[in-house]
Amino acid sequence: MGRTIVEPGDINQAWDYGLDLKNFHAGSYAADIFPVLIATKALKSDREWQPRHSDGVRPPACSGVDGLAGLIDRALVSRGVGSLDARSWAISAYQPTPTIIEAAQALYGQHSVEAIARNDAGAKNLSVTSNLVDQIILESQAKRTKSIVFITGVPGAGKTLVGLDVATRRRDVDAPTHAVFLSGNGPLVMVLQEALTRDELARSKAQGKPVRKGAVKQKVKPFIQNVHHFRDEGVRDRDRPPHDHVVIFDEAQRAWNQDRTSNFMSRRKGIANFDQSEPEFLISYMDRHNDWAVIVCLVGGGQEINTGEDGIAGWLESLHDRFPRWQVYISPELTDNEYAAGGALRKLGSQRELLTEKSLHLAVSMRSFRAENLSAFVKALLDSELDAAHQIAATLVQRYPIVVTRDLDAAKRWVREKARGNERFGLVASSQAHRMKPHAVDIRVKIDPVHWFLNGARDTRSSYYLEDVATEFHVQGLELDWICVTWDADLRRADSAWSCHRFRGSKWTKMHKPERQRYLLNAYRVLLTRARQGMVIFVPEGDEADPTRAPAFYDETYRYLRSMGIRSLDADEAI
Repeated sequence: MGRTIVEPGDINQAWDYGLDLKNFHAGSYAADIFPVLIATKALKSDREWQPRHSDGVRPPACSGVDGLAGLIDRALVSRGVGSLDARSWAISAYQPTPTIIEAAQALYGQHSVEAIARNDAGAKNLSVTSNLVDQIILESQAKRTKSIVFITGVPGAGKTLVGLDVATRRRDVDAPTHAVFLSGNGPLVMVLQEALTRDELARSKAQGKPVRKGAVKQKVKPFIQNVHHFRDEGVRDRDRPPHDHVVIFDEAQRAWNQDRTSNFMSRRKGIANFDQSEPEFLISYMDRHNDWAVIVCLVGGGQEINTGEDGIAGWLESLHDRFPRWQVYISPELTDNEYAAGGALRKLGSQRELLTEKSLHLAVSMRSFRAENLSAFVKALLDSELDAAHQIAATLVQRYPIVVTRDLDAAKRWVREKARGNERFGLVASSQAHRMKPHAVDIRVKIDPVHWFLNGARDTRSSYYLEDVATEFHVQGLELDWICVTWDADLRRADSAWSCHRFRGSKWTKMHKPERQRYLLNAYRVLLTRARQGMVIFVPEGDEADPTRAPAFYDETYRYLRSMGIRSLDADEAI
């Protein structure tokens, strides 16, 4: 209103609305979408529409008041479908799939999980899981019992969303069932805290309320906390129970084992002979309550990515050895080998009844509204299940583009061309990808995940610039729309199997410990499941003159990815 010119951000916003209609509004799936941005005082208007994209969404046209009718007429002439019934279109369901950042903002703003997550026949209803957890909390309070709940799910299935939903609904610090959301994932905590702070600040300013950012952040911090700060409070006072009766641990499988916890306590806290793992200590901290307590563990399969992470077996073994009175609720999928908990489960099951609840597993990825079976494809790819991967890829790539290239510039061009509006894209690599440096991809350069994930396209520190690279430690639990995955010689195909390597000094050395190999495979699992809409994989050609980048380190990996049905961007399509 009253504007003579339009800014790029305005155009992107109009584009975002068009993309939301196409992707999330049932009545618009088959229709061509024509976004128009009107500046009421503009003297010039676009006369023609730009060519449609493959999904039927046109780039936004810009118009003054006088040019609008002509744009609408030309849209009616060039539309790709027949007439739509106006009433049916208006009442069609709008079921968005938000990013975890958008979801956290909506939940913190008092929206329900039902209102922000799609609820189609192919996806688990997150509210069923969330309501079951609520029921367990209320029963534990009423019966004065202590309960621990294990929620599993494929990458992007909404485990964190369930945890945030429970924590949001129980955010009143004075209520007896107040819940706190805890994560050992530092970047996730930093990004979510900052995103909530910015959103709350903008909302307050829009309402004309004078408020300082620091004051808003202090309000947000108790809602999402770093699990290590929570742990340290329990260490400072070894007798007092925590304020909270309900705690939600995100990525619970990443809690530290006894050796790492003991080492940390000795080096950083000056506590000698600390003899508990992180799961054991956290349960013991909650066990200090005389009446009742509930622990909710959100568990990702194949997500342990760092030395000293105990896996979910650490929690189960602690329950068996020290906490016989705790009720244990488990997902039926916790027995799957990717959770590495089978032996610990059998041992615990011989001691007490394990209460298995089907709705504690979230089976369908909500991260990618284009491809719910992306995680299954990545699992088959990394497990060397060639037939399964190829079969999934045949249908996957029709809606979720995955391409591979030997040219990093081509990869960057691809993500820039694919992204529209404010869709976010970025460059990622394994934390062991030390020989990407010749391509100006240096994993040793420290990034600020807040800037990388939240800042705009004009900020050189943001992911949009494709200059700063994020590793699995930065992106786990978060997501982008489009991703460029750089694949180094740390994980390479050799003799039709994966070979795991680490760069030491001036050469690659082979990893022999199964634990280390698992962490590396999981690192690539995290990287390959971060994109909501599609990804390009860059596999270097190597350099005959550089023994650390020999072409043989990369060629078989490239051929393997091509053999899975992943299309090449390069002119040479030979497999």
